[in-house]
Amino acid sequence: MGRPSQDHIAAVRRFNRFYTREVGVLRKNFLDTPWSLAEMRVLFEIANGRQMTASDVGKALNLDAAYLSRMLQKFEKDGLLTRLRSEADARVSFLSLSARGKKQFAAANERQVAQTTGMLAKLKPAERQRLAAAMHEIEALLSATPAKDRMLVLRDPGPGDLGWIVERHGVLYGEEYGWRGPFEGMCAGIVSDFAKNFDAKLEKGWIAEVDGLRAGCVLLVKNDPKAKKADVARIRLLLLEPFARGMGLGRRLVEECVNFSRAKGYRRVTLWTHKELTAARMIYAKLGFVKTGEESHDDWHGKATSEFWDLDL
Repeated sequence: MGRPSQDHIAAVRRFNRFYTREVGVLRKNFLDTPWSLAEMRVLFEIANGRQMTASDVGKALNLDAAYLSRMLQKFEKDGLLTRLRSEADARVSFLSLSARGKKQFAAANERQVAQTTGMLAKLKPAERQRLAAAMHEIEALLSATPAKDRMLVLRDPGPGDLGWIVERHGVLYGEEYGWRGPFEGMCAGIVSDFAKNFDAKLEKGWIAEVDGLRAGCVLLVKNDPKAKKADVARIRLLLLEPFARGMGLGRRLVEECVNFSRAKGYRRVTLWTHKELTAARMIYAKLGFVKTGEESHDDWHGKATSEFWDLDL
């Protein structure tokens, strides 16, 4: 992957300094409570978890066991925390907030909600969306494991989405396969044709979102742009961002193409893919597509083997 540049390192550090100041992390007592940010986070995990143990909390927050133990003892002494020994294993205790702990935590949590509401109220709706999307992207890029319970949405392309499709194809395939300018130019041509010749009755595009962040796309077009009736449909420009892989979104996008084609009366769905795209090829095979041919080329500044796949409906 290569060593990050000094400019990138400085940018991350600058953002950290800005955001910690903005949300009040540097204050001795977080949100005017008796607790530090770390203590507040521990209380949050216990309040929102189910049958949480000290080990669970430590893993969730990556806290030193001795440091966490002292913190939990303090909470018990202050009457905020109770422990219930497990009936299955006497060595294990489940943590929960006492009535007093729940009351004090709820008040602090309300203050944090109010603080965040005030911060967002200064922004216009579109700016709030940009901020939320940027935060989702930071989380996705830096998270070691995919977050659970993410909101997955498939929607129609909107303003800016077609340009994004070209950009992300150029960036991702350049990084992962070394396919350069001519490949991106081809993608731009496909998107341009889709926009200029779009037949709303027989063609459709989908943008996949994860927690409001664009995460993937696909286009379904007539194989013959001049055709007036449904005959053969073609899948174009299927893509998933790396952070969205493994969630089943790729299969959902292809299934939408197949279902749409079937509903419109197409007799076959065809596509052009590449041998290097193993995940996409597995999806096509599982959905019943059959490879009908292949050819090699190196006109994208990187060798590739293209394949033709078809599905009779």
